[in-house]
Amino acid sequence: MIAPYLMFNRQCDEAFKMYQKAFDGEMVSIQKYGDMPPNPSFPVAESDKDLVLHAQLKLTESGFIYGSDGNRDLGNGAKVSISVELDSEERAHQAWEILKDGGSVYMDLQPTFFSKLHGSVQDKYGVTWMFTVN
Repeated sequence: MIAPYLMFNRQCDEAFKMYQKAFDGEMVSIQKYGDMPPNPSFPVAESDKDLVLHAQLKLTESGFIYGSDGNRDLGNGAKVSISVELDSEERAHQAWEILKDGGSVYMDLQPTFFSKLHGSVQDKYGVTWMFTVN
């Protein structure tokens, strides 16, 4: 599956509520940073626990958008990422190695509490890709 992933700076919840109202959409899921299991490698400040880690909104019968709050400077071109869900770790690693060559890694492709692998990389052309292997 390939879907648009919208990045926000502390406004994801507010924006997704507006999109839900505008399209009479269905909020499929919303996870907050405070829902994450504690991890000393990724501490979450008390003031950030209500921020959106991941949201999924169904806008039409087959159309979804995803989103989250991030902590990097988001210029106008960096607010949308391409989210790619792959069915194998091998396919993810192959695509990852190609896209990260000459690009910038935001989050290493690694196991997470919500997936076998997850990572985010901006390719050398400025396109941001988010990989997930479930």
